[in-house]
Amino acid sequence: MYWLRYLLKEPYNALNTAAGREFVGLLLKYGNSPRYKLTDVAFGKYKLTVPDAMSFLWQHKEIFADEFYHFETKNPQPVIFDCGANVGMSVLYFKNLYPNARIVAFEAEPEIASLLKKNLTANAVQGVEVIDKAVWKDSEGIWFGSESADSSSIYSQSEKKKIASVRLKDFILAEKHIDFLKMDIEGAEKEVLDDCRYDLQHVSNFFVEFHSYFNNPQGLADVIRIFEENGFRYYVDTNQHRQRPFTNRRYRGNDVMDLQLNIFGWRE
Repeated sequence: MYWLRYLLKEPYNALNTAAGREFVGLLLKYGNSPRYKLTDVAFGKYKLTVPDAMSFLWQHKEIFADEFYHFETKNPQPVIFDCGANVGMSVLYFKNLYPNARIVAFEAEPEIASLLKKNLTANAVQGVEVIDKAVWKDSEGIWFGSESADSSSIYSQSEKKKIASVRLKDFILAEKHIDFLKMDIEGAEKEVLDDCRYDLQHVSNFFVEFHSYFNNPQGLADVIRIFEENGFRYYVDTNQHRQRPFTNRRYRGNDVMDLQLNIFGWRE
């Protein structure tokens, strides 16, 4: 039972905040739900339909309990780009943090994008433009493997199909200022960042979830170099913390990915 292991491992952190206590309640309520089954969930004032209860729980922990995306701005109407919005958990957090924010939410997986739109409508969330296309280095489409929850990617081992894409660089250049740019696009970040590397000077806060896939160049050094070239201070963290990493090279039995990092960038 995931929820029992979590409570035994992190009892203090779990109960130290209201959001942490809410997460514990959600674990107890949804922790034993069947995997990869469409499920209606609720927390706080929100109700959502999600494709996998466990993925929803993990998103709640990172986004609402741990507040991965918390940032401060003096702009009462911040501009937020949410690349990889999934079913909308991050959008709800941003709107809770800054109700008047203007958000552009990109989601590549068609079925997940449909749930994203449904969830935003069900919760009467305004000021969000949903782009149901993959962010990429061009607008010519991309071969993409669909998964059951939140791990669809260009590196997926499932059967690939070509989906529509947009060039993120064009959207970035269309803005005078971006208060927060979030990029969680399951391995496509390296190509997209390389295309945008000279166009991030007007971004104030920058989050990248970095993914490394087996039998592919890792490319972490180049991603970090882009943060440095654009004047960001940064912090790198991981939720893996593997024991015996020289021999234990797989992350939680993951068959395609050997490293995942969270990179937080800001301007001083």
